[in-house]
Amino acid sequence: QVRLVESGGGLVQAGDSLRLSCAASGRNFREWALAWFRQAPGKERAGIQAISANGGRKYLEDSVKDRFTIYRDNAKNTIYLQLNDLQPEDTAIYYCAAGRLSTIVSGRADVWGQGIQVTVSS
Repeated sequence: QVRLVESGGGLVQAGDSLRLSCAASGRNFREWALAWFRQAPGKERAGIQAISANGGRKYLEDSVKDRFTIYRDNAKNTIYLQLNDLQPEDTAIYYCAAGRLSTIVSGRADVWGQGIQVTVSS
């Protein structure tokens, strides 16, 4: 059974940075594609970035690609999302997800984390 657990969220001010972590348990972590999604208040959940098994990044939301970066540490079974220059519109619940890259790019995943809140004050 694969399980994903996010951490690192919280309340920050505009311009601050955060690093979200997603620890994975289960087998074959190195073979998975992984991704971060977010759901802002009143909006549907949407993909931010994905990272393939070989470390290639896929940008799912172009508007944040210069401020947010996904990366993975296979030795720690963990993926991260570095969030820089946060803005109030980045306020959302952030989810990590695992599955096949083609599935993730279409907005679906085989496994989801429980989500973590990021709130950015102006």
